[in-house]
Amino acid sequence: MDNLLREYGKRKATIVGRLNDFRLIKEKDYFNELLFCLLTPQSNAKKCWDAVLELKKTSINGLSEKQIASVLKSRTRFHNNKARYIKKAIKQWPVILEKIEVLRAIELRNWMAENVDGIGYKEAGHFIRNIGKSDNKVAILDRHILRNLCALNVISNEKLKGKKNYFEVEDKFIDFSSKIGIPIDELDLLFWSRENGEVFK
Repeated sequence: MDNLLREYGKRKATIVGRLNDFRLIKEKDYFNELLFCLLTPQSNAKKCWDAVLELKKTSINGLSEKQIASVLKSRTRFHNNKARYIKKAIKQWPVILEKIEVLRAIELRNWMAENVDGIGYKEAGHFIRNIGKSDNKVAILDRHILRNLCALNVISNEKLKGKKNYFEVEDKFIDFSSKIGIPIDELDLLFWSRENGEVFK
C-alpha cells in the first residue's frame, strides 16, 4: 500500500493532466474513442490507437467491412468481428450520441453494454472515461485492474463471473479508492501505468 501511495505521488500530476485531456475532448472526436474501445479487448492498446488513427485518414462511413478489417488485421485480434462491430456502431452512432447527451455515467454505461454490439460493461466504462464523462462513477475492470486489486487483497479472484460479479467488484473498487483517497479514474491510470510504465488511455 505504501508503494502504491508513493507511486501515486510521483505520477499524480501526469494522471490528473491526462484526465483533464479527456474532459476537454471535442464531441467530433467521441467516435474515435468508441472505435478505440471496440478494438482494445484482448489487444495491445497502442496498436489499437494506431488503427484508429489510420481509419481517421479515410471517410470511414464509406469503407466496407472488409476494408476496415484489412486496416485492423495487423493491429488487433479478432479483426473481422471488430470490423463488423464498427460498421454497426457507425449506423448506431446518432442514437449513441443522443444517449451521451441525456444519460448520466452509470445509466450510459449500462445502456451501452446492453445495446451496442462489441461493447460490454468494461468497454462502455472505458469509453465514458475517455470522453470525460465518468465522474468517478464507473470502473473499467480490465485485467490490470483485477490483477492489482487481487494483489492488494481487495478481491480474492482475478476472474469475473458475469454481470452481478462485475458490479460487486466495481463496488469494492470504488470503496477501496475512497478509503485510500485516490479517485477511481486516477487509480485506474495509476494501475495501468504501473504495468506499462506510462500513462496512456
